[in-house]
Parts: sequence; C-alpha cells; structure tokens
Amino acid sequence: MKVLITGATGFVGRRIVHELQKAGDEVVVLTRDVDHAAKILGNQCNCYEWASPTETLPPHDVLVGVDGVINLMGEGIADRRWSDEQKIKIYDSRVLGTTNLVKGLSELEHKPRVLVSASAMGIYGNRGEEDISENSQIADDFLAHVCHDWEDRASQAENLGIRVVLMRTGVVIGHDGGALKKMLPAFKLGAGGKVGSGDQYMSWIHVDDLVKMYIETLKHADFSGPYNATAPMPVRNQEFTKILGKVLKRPTLATVPTFVLKLLFGEMAKVLLEGSKVLPRKFQEKNFVFKFPTLEGALRDAT
Repeated sequence: MKVLITGATGFVGRRIVHELQKAGDEVVVLTRDVDHAAKILGNQCNCYEWASPTETLPPHDVLVGVDGVINLMGEGIADRRWSDEQKIKIYDSRVLGTTNLVKGLSELEHKPRVLVSASAMGIYGNRGEEDISENSQIADDFLAHVCHDWEDRASQAENLGIRVVLMRTGVVIGHDGGALKKMLPAFKLGAGGKVGSGDQYMSWIHVDDLVKMYIETLKHADFSGPYNATAPMPVRNQEFTKILGKVLKRPTLATVPTFVLKLLFGEMAKVLLEGSKVLPRKFQEKNFVFKFPTLEGALRDAT
C-alpha cells in the first residue's frame, strides 16, 4: 500500500511511519521542512515539500498513485498560551490545511481509497460524569468548533468516493513524547500533583495502541466515520497523579491551583482543568485488542 502522511514528524506520526515501513508499505510524506523530516524519518521515506498547507494545494504529482492518506497536521494545542493569534494558528493549521488537502485529492483522476484524519476528544467539551460515545452531542466552545470544522472538511472527501475515518484522540501517553514529556520532570522531583480539583476525567491512550488504531482503520474497509481513540478505562486527574507517583516511586502531594493555571495559560487552562469520560465504543464493537488497557501498564511502559 502506498500511504501519504501529513504531520509525519510528530510524536504519533513518526511511529506510524515506522510501523507502515516495517509492514512493507511505501510511505510518502508531505512536510514544510524536507531536511528536518528526512533527519527524523530516515532515508527510506520519500519526503516532499508542502510549504504552505493553509494557503496552497499539495503538490499534485506527489498525490498521484496514493492508496491511502493519514492526515495529522495541526499546530500544538497546549504548546503555548492561547492568544488570538495562536487560536487562529490552531484553527487554520487544521481546518484550512485539511480543506486544501481534500481539494488536492479532488483533482486526481484516481482517488485514494481512504483518508484517516486526526481529530480530538475536545469535540465533546467538559462533560463531568457522562459516558461519552461517538454518538454523544458535541460541545460549543473553541476546541469543539475547531474539531467540528476539521472533521467537516475531512468528511468532504466522502463526496469523492473516499472512505473517511475521523480519530477523536485522547491524551497520548508514550516514551519521550506526548503528555508525559512535560509532566515527568516535576513528578520525578517529587513535585508532581493533581491539577485543580483533580476530579476531572482524563481520557488517555498509549501511543502504541493509537498507532495500531490508525493502521487498522487505514487498511480495513469496514471502518468509517468518527472513532474515539481512547483507552477503555479513563481516570480522574487525581487517580492519574496517584498512579504516576506509584510508578515513579515519588510523592504526589502538590496541587496546582486553578487560579495559577488561569494566570499562566489563560483560556488554554480549560484543557487541563476540564475533561470528559470518552469511551472507545466503536473500537470495542470491532473487538479492537488494546495492548495497554490500564493506565498503570501504560505508564510503566512509558516511563
């Protein structure tokens, strides 16, 4: 299978590239920085420049002959405070980039069979104790609007006869990246602790299971529409904190107060202070086998 990937140099993307290559698939990468991508992904990857995804269509010649597309492009959600400028970058990098990708696919004589496009559990907003499935109502805040429009633009590929899968991803856990990369230094020093009240749910997924989800949905024609890419056992933030402390054998007595997070991060603090109990119902219906169904197992592998 010849697979085109955007966002391939990220924490999840580079692992997907590796697994596809290991299976004998041909991987083509569209990137804004070819030299950087080649350094990270190696010489076996065919890397091509797409300098301005929000402003231009992808290069036509690179799309020709592609069997499937994995779309991971997007500005980091929690990388910095949400200024008005940063919120525009978050939105445009996903929504305009995906719009141009699908427009590029529309110009092909022979379309790829499938587009697997990233989304996020932020589409559901803060839902407290509610069990969230793929059929649950979406929210009405900034992140939910981003995810809704992102999914909408990807879903336009269905009009081209392309099967579309939308991956509503939770907090990604894995070695040397994802959520843990920022959390571990404080926890290893014994300064880790719950965030705010600690009652908010964290719906998480180990990166190995997430990569497996992407590849299974790419290669099996019975997957389509939105899928919650989360582990089957979400936990509250205070439980996450307790388990991570246990794994690291460090105390977790600290608490990061709500007002401090709001001062530091502004509106983006909502990502840390709010949560939802997102369950992978459709993956479970497909009998997806999780390598890391429990948080403790996932954290022990990742630390």
